[in-house]
Amino acid sequence: MDKIILHKSTNPFDAKIALASSKSESNRALIINALANFEGDLQNLSTARDTQTMIRLLKAIDQTADVIDAGTTMRFLTAYFTATNQNKVMTGTPRMCERPIGILVDALKTLGAEIEYLKNEGYPPLHIKGFSEQKAEEVSIRADVSSQYISALLMIAPTLPKGLTLKLTGELGSIPYIKMTLEQMKAFGVNYEANWEEKTIKVATNKYQATSYKVESDWSGASYWYSIVALSEYEDTKVELLGLKENSLQGDSAIVEIMAQLGVKSSFTADGVLLTKIPAHEKLVWDFTNCPDLAQTVAVTCAAKGIPAIFTGIESLKIKETDRVLALQNELKKFGGDLVEVETNTSYEVTSTQPLAIANAPLTIATYDDHRMAMAFAPLAMLVDVVIEEPNVVVKSYPSFWDDIKKIISVES
Repeated sequence: MDKIILHKSTNPFDAKIALASSKSESNRALIINALANFEGDLQNLSTARDTQTMIRLLKAIDQTADVIDAGTTMRFLTAYFTATNQNKVMTGTPRMCERPIGILVDALKTLGAEIEYLKNEGYPPLHIKGFSEQKAEEVSIRADVSSQYISALLMIAPTLPKGLTLKLTGELGSIPYIKMTLEQMKAFGVNYEANWEEKTIKVATNKYQATSYKVESDWSGASYWYSIVALSEYEDTKVELLGLKENSLQGDSAIVEIMAQLGVKSSFTADGVLLTKIPAHEKLVWDFTNCPDLAQTVAVTCAAKGIPAIFTGIESLKIKETDRVLALQNELKKFGGDLVEVETNTSYEVTSTQPLAIANAPLTIATYDDHRMAMAFAPLAMLVDVVIEEPNVVVKSYPSFWDDIKKIISVES
């Protein structure tokens, strides 16, 4: 088994980190640019494996599109290949083929797509056979499962002969990701009408205009550095994260407000944001509906600092790269923490036996083929030696993560 050892931080540090680019922005820009005949100028695209997979498959002429473990790529390309009337088989890793896609496929079929499941109903692999004519102008779709289904449909909407009106049902989840999609569409010349109270989004038939688009750095990746500063034992620790904007399209920029309660001050600079330590609050209550990818990082931070917390809006974590709720429960227990279900699929409590209750060093963390498990637990190295199993999972979203960590602590392969 591959692993690395992160040796406990023994000094304060003042580091500048050139963060990885946002794969969320990159993946949307790639789809939109493809629908603009690949004529735009995309800058600062993510080097994450998910984005590189998207680039590869957009260019490939093979009938089979293997997305590996990239859920966003699976969903966005399913809509893209349908709208562009391509004959494709969509597949991925065994775990990818356990992640549902039926809500999106049903919507595409309503619009006129011919799609066949090749194994289990509602799950990849699937065969996109064609899209000859648009049979509906309006589609209802659940908004409480994955915003990626909605974004996938929105991006192809202007290319449809009759445009598209989406009626969102259920509780609206991850609205910032939907707004990110709409604003990126707008950057490529397509307008929209959104009524969030009535839960409708309307996009008229239009043509994307080729443009120059620069991707922002990744706020999800920034969250691990916030955790590092929060857990550092040295009051003069500082980290400047480069390439972030104060007014970001990314929902995970909520980490600024969350970590202000966990002991990190954010000061925006000409180049990004400077993180410094401040006193933490005694507890945290947060709804992660609009930023579920932050939950793991925040759970680890709270447990390690001995700050009790109540989390809501993390139901979607169970259908990610792994069951992230179960994975968190398993790994938090290794240093006295836990994630306890208070109300079924609704509310969870982060607990710890005592502040900084780290035992049995070095602490060995399993990663469950999940990039965010590896990076969320890495900040514990501020307090104790940490062994991270299968560390290469970070290539999915932040390939340079371990190289960046080496700038502040000793890392042994």
